[in-house]
Amino acid sequence: MVELIFLGMGVGLLSGFFGIGGGTILVPSLLLIGYQIKDAIGISVVQMVFSSIYGSYLNNKKKTLDIPLVLTIGIGGFCGALISGFIASGIDDKVLEIIFLAFAFFALGRLFFKTTTGREQKNVNKVILFSIGVVLGTLSMLIGVGGSILLVPILVTFLHVDLKKAISAGLFFVVFSSVSGLISHSLSREIDFASGIFIGLASLIGVYVGIHFKDRVDAVLQKKLLVGFYLLIVIYLTKRIFF
Repeated sequence: MVELIFLGMGVGLLSGFFGIGGGTILVPSLLLIGYQIKDAIGISVVQMVFSSIYGSYLNNKKKTLDIPLVLTIGIGGFCGALISGFIASGIDDKVLEIIFLAFAFFALGRLFFKTTTGREQKNVNKVILFSIGVVLGTLSMLIGVGGSILLVPILVTFLHVDLKKAISAGLFFVVFSSVSGLISHSLSREIDFASGIFIGLASLIGVYVGIHFKDRVDAVLQKKLLVGFYLLIVIYLTKRIFF
């Protein structure tokens, strides 16, 4: 339990600092200490409910959360995540690990693309936003990640949303996807709620610290740290799956 406390705090710290749901960090960490992929996904979904709700509350207090911006996408994410648990329960563990590895490669690769700032934010049809949410909710909850790592580049690149604002919006999206994903996964198979709640509560401490430092750390250093972290994940999963 001691290692789960520190794991939860670390996940929460990175979740608040980088605006991610925490599953990208938690799932490979749980695999490393001996959990199976489907058990790790279930625990991750439980933890994300805690970190995303608390993190979004703190972002809203800091006036960095634009709720109307992501509300339609979030509702779509909720609908998409409802089927994720049933899909995941019918997929082989090795396939899920390969899907997660592909996701980690994408997350790493996108960090090498330059972000253009200063452009006017676009207004997009709500049907399109809802559809984006459905796809992201389904894919992300399938492997126990929040979906913000996919949503943030969409908001910044295609909708020209400010990066800091997009990070807060991404974490708010995780509220919708994780709550819905928790419902879906708990109906489709047994979830280790005890470990998930334990890690989730510990993560609240890390979330508070991470959000506190988010706007105080140099963006270049922030990006380098995230690149290093995802590189470690990719190396570990590649070794686990293929060697």
